[in-house]
Amino acid sequence: MDSVTIGLIGIVVLVILFFLRMPIAFAMLFCGAVGFVILKGPTAGLSLLGSELYDQFGNYNFTVIPMFVLAGSIAYVSGVGERLFIAASGLLRKLPGGLAVAATAACAGFSAICGSSAATAAAMGKISIPAMRQFNYDDALSTGTVAAAGTLGVLIPPSTVFITYGILTQTSIGKLFVSGILPGIMLAIMIIITVVIICLIKPG
Repeated sequence: MDSVTIGLIGIVVLVILFFLRMPIAFAMLFCGAVGFVILKGPTAGLSLLGSELYDQFGNYNFTVIPMFVLAGSIAYVSGVGERLFIAASGLLRKLPGGLAVAATAACAGFSAICGSSAATAAAMGKISIPAMRQFNYDDALSTGTVAAAGTLGVLIPPSTVFITYGILTQTSIGKLFVSGILPGIMLAIMIIITVVIICLIKPG
């Protein structure tokens, strides 16, 4: 069997594993390792597998990413996210769509702790969406606001995306962090303005 045929079979197997809900990383690892073993033999395949795993997990530079995610998890468990939302809602509740505006501001603050969009959206969603439902906010507005504001984790430092980009391209991570502050603040303000306009046009 030639390498092209093996590659096509590997793609089909990969898609099947995706449909079987195997995690993407493990599915790709499995298909890649098995394909290399078939092409080059078990000794070369297992040797490559061991060396690649060590190179990736032994890379000191990338250890900063799980540390930021861990910091975000600690912040969430310790109640920092909830306090951010309470503080923001106390200051911004009088605006149209005040709780949605507060959720946006809290997402911006939480992004500066963990640096992950997914963690920000998940943490603030668990806190702000139930509060907005309690005050009869529209589900589309509440969930959409948290989903949009959660993306601030990509821009507002410390951003794991900036860290990864800086490591891969040998760019100064400090300069990348500085470059993300103003766009992050501007994006947060634009989301707040959008929420206020929507609530003024459709108060219901």
